[in-house]
Amino acid sequence: MILKNGSVTSVNGFKAAGNAVGLKKIKKDMAIIISEVPSVSAGCFTTNLVKAAPVLWDMEHIGNMISGIAVNSGNANACTGKQGLKDAEDTAAHLASLIGCEKENVLVCSTGVIGVNLDMDKIKNGIDITYPLVNDSEESGLLAAEAIMTTDTYAKHISAEIEIGGKKVTIGGIAKGCGMINPNMATMLCFITTDCAITSEMLDKALKECVADTFNMITVDGDTSTNDTVLVLANGLAQNKEISSEGNDYDAFKEALFAINRELAIKCVDDGEGATKLMEVTVTGAVTKADARKIASSVTSSNLFKAALFGEDANWGRVLCAMGYSGGAFDPMGVTIHFRSDSGSIMLMDNGTPIVFDEELASRILSEHKIYVDITLSEGSEAATAWGCDLTYDYVKINGDYRS
Repeated sequence: MILKNGSVTSVNGFKAAGNAVGLKKIKKDMAIIISEVPSVSAGCFTTNLVKAAPVLWDMEHIGNMISGIAVNSGNANACTGKQGLKDAEDTAAHLASLIGCEKENVLVCSTGVIGVNLDMDKIKNGIDITYPLVNDSEESGLLAAEAIMTTDTYAKHISAEIEIGGKKVTIGGIAKGCGMINPNMATMLCFITTDCAITSEMLDKALKECVADTFNMITVDGDTSTNDTVLVLANGLAQNKEISSEGNDYDAFKEALFAINRELAIKCVDDGEGATKLMEVTVTGAVTKADARKIASSVTSSNLFKAALFGEDANWGRVLCAMGYSGGAFDPMGVTIHFRSDSGSIMLMDNGTPIVFDEELASRILSEHKIYVDITLSEGSEAATAWGCDLTYDYVKINGDYRS
């Protein structure tokens, strides 16, 4: 069961807080997530060769039993040299001193401007004044979601409840992201908590399987950030029989984890910088899953098609063009393309043959916020779905003055 108002604090044994500590001029900019008992951990990280200092810290310590996460917005602590690495370590150590654990049991994340060293006085003071605010209320979870935002227009949070082995298990999550989001990484910043009892190995397996078809299938602008991170903590307080292998319990957990990841991923791309449209591109009939993923992702990444979507222009040729350079295998003479929305559905190509279509109907369909692009191939039985948004004037405005 999905709980739309849920978050990381919906889960037994997890607390959080969000606060304004002066890293940004006005908005909240510090979040802390705490587990009452040490938690099993798993993570996925950016594939960008240039990785921010907190990503390097987390990659070294993911898999440890984790007691807390410190997150700051307003400064990415990326491309900051050896000082940045020290600052990430010192941030972990400072929160660890308050929790009463080792620094290796604390993870850190940062988001914001690249190439500027952290103001560590503000970071440490921010942790000092935010830590006493940590609690398990719904409000605190939402404040943490607000504190990790950059150019996001709204906080992204969700939770779900399932039954595993006769025990109620809860999964909650918060995320931020609206720019520099591209496939082949993990996500922007996403933090997921659960009280499920599960081994580190199975948690890692479930996360990677879920990320492959959620966060790795979204794009806003084709840029892969230096800081993209998704972290999952599982404290075991649901007291279900520990999941240590594949089976019904693992499948139930992974299904719920997938639902959380999918909802948060779609929220992020739907809130793409300047976006007015959300597109969902589904490819069916591919020879391999990899082909389907490549083709769907290529369409959502096409700036030409994104611009056409903004202009509500049913330019299906840009879809076929993006498919062609995707690297996925398919026969162009066997392609069928439909556009649809709440205002109807229209076929634009049928088995490689263009269709003379009703432009007025196409315009009505594309006037809606959510647009579905259905691509049917004739090669096989594999399928994949990707999500993207349109490219608007406001995207350029937002990124033209981002540092100011």
